[in-house]
Amino acid sequence: MREWEKNIRRVEPYVPGEQPKIANVIKLNTNENPYPPSPAAVKAANEFDLDTLRLYPDPCVTDLVGAIADYYKVGSNQVFVGVGSDDVISMAFLTFFNSDKPVLFPDISYSFYSVWADVYRIPYKAVPVDENFIIVSSDYYEPNGGVIFPNPNAPTALYKELSEVEDIIAHNRDVIVMVDEAYIDFGGKSALELIDRYDNLLVIQTFSKSRSMAGMRIGYAIGNPELIKAMNDVKFSINSYTINRPSIVYGAAAVNDKQYFEECTAKIIATRERSKERLKKLGFEFPDSKANFIFAKHKEAKGAYIFEELKKRNIYVRYFNKPRIDDYLRISIGTDEQMDALFAALEDIL
Repeated sequence: MREWEKNIRRVEPYVPGEQPKIANVIKLNTNENPYPPSPAAVKAANEFDLDTLRLYPDPCVTDLVGAIADYYKVGSNQVFVGVGSDDVISMAFLTFFNSDKPVLFPDISYSFYSVWADVYRIPYKAVPVDENFIIVSSDYYEPNGGVIFPNPNAPTALYKELSEVEDIIAHNRDVIVMVDEAYIDFGGKSALELIDRYDNLLVIQTFSKSRSMAGMRIGYAIGNPELIKAMNDVKFSINSYTINRPSIVYGAAAVNDKQYFEECTAKIIATRERSKERLKKLGFEFPDSKANFIFAKHKEAKGAYIFEELKKRNIYVRYFNKPRIDDYLRISIGTDEQMDALFAALEDIL
């Protein structure tokens, strides 16, 4: 090894879902929304003054922060906006997880958590979920340097009742607890109800799923003003201009279109419930999903085999070649037409 190579920071990177380059693909592998963005966002895009792209964006993201704050009825000083929820969580790890004690998160969960911990040299413990993939609250009572978990969880789609979420927060008052709510709009109650009660709680959400704006990269955190100020201090120590001008404008427009947002999430929920019944009839088993995807395995056919056969038919789902879940497929909820094509393909394969 050359001498300078010894100083390279080496980590095992997160592997995102495949983004196929071919046309006419049914893409059910990255939990994107199958419906277009809000007409209000489209209108804002059509009216956007391209000449302003020569100027830096607002480093405080004032308009988008204000729109999110108004929507959730919190103060603007309680909202942090980042380049997708990945950026928000990354910034939160860097800001709050600075203890010698390990950060706790589920072992079957969003696999980026361990990547961030490794890259920032944060000690962590992946806490095993139980045999039914359930996050056991009491497993998070031990001394730690912070806690993060998704609700609903990914890739399992299991939702944890708000009372159980509060139990974890209440047992960890001396550290920051982050609840990653990328999928909360598809079922269950948000932990935002607990923000005023717990000053150590940070709730993280995204525009990528329920608001059909994965391509704009908008995520946000809501918490008490001290937490948000600390995150902004770190952000401004790295890059003041993280959110581009179009994202600010389109995002603010989308937040204000509540009717369209509710119509889209309702359609996805209805398709999800119908899909559960179809999958059961095809011989699949799965935890009860409260997200915009279903985590399913077949009673007889191997997950890897089904994954490859679907791919031959230009239908992409997500497969994780990992212990305990290597027979499962994570199937994003598409339109009714896309899901019908999936079921027809599965009938042919099986």
